[in-house]
Amino acid sequence: MASSDKTPTPNPAFQGDHPTPPEKPMTMGQHVLDKGAEMMQSLKPVNQMSQHVCTFALYSHDMTRQIETHHYVTRLNQDFLQCAVYDSDDSHARLIGVEYVVSDRIFETLPPDEQKLWHSHAYEIKAGLWVNPRIPDMIGQPELKNLTKTYGKFWCTWQVDRGDRLPLGAPALMMSPQAVNLGMVKPELVQKRDDKYNISTDALRVSRVEIAEPEWSNPQADYWKQHGKGFAIDVKHTEMKKIAPFP
Repeated sequence: MASSDKTPTPNPAFQGDHPTPPEKPMTMGQHVLDKGAEMMQSLKPVNQMSQHVCTFALYSHDMTRQIETHHYVTRLNQDFLQCAVYDSDDSHARLIGVEYVVSDRIFETLPPDEQKLWHSHAYEIKAGLWVNPRIPDMIGQPELKNLTKTYGKFWCTWQVDRGDRLPLGAPALMMSPQAVNLGMVKPELVQKRDDKYNISTDALRVSRVEIAEPEWSNPQADYWKQHGKGFAIDVKHTEMKKIAPFP
């Protein structure tokens, strides 16, 4: 069965070099339907997305695999954010996963086995890796100060970096960049991002030096740093419940 740390069995989704899913062009009728729905439907959840964050993520089971990510953020309250994660910020970007972000206050209420699945954000913010494209950094710094104390859980459902043209296999747990060994982001990835947005991660790092580090970071997060172990999902057969919960 499928596993998040193994390449799925070859299938037509891998054929060819084109990065988008196998496709037929949209018809005029489909374009008209989409435009009509856009005008007549509220799309309230989507319209609550208020920020675009560009950063990097590493696969928990293989941290040599690193990707640039684009998070479109909805704030439900002061302690909880939810992010639709895309592989780019263009009009044909692929939805590759979801990340949930919680405050340290909420994180401390989670069971230890649950905390192992989460990562901290302090380093990637202080290092200038977490950016709000096209927003001056000084405007965003008050928000960044709060975000250094948060934790995230990011599930990747489409491993585009291995060439998948469709979302295949089991979801993969992702980790955040860190200042040690395998947690360091490849310089060429950072440079490519910086060139795109005409920014300097090094300059951002210097400008954020006054952002305070959290007084304490729970060691259950970033579990790999202490234990050298990642996490992968295996999908297996199981007996399904066959008795409906009603008369």
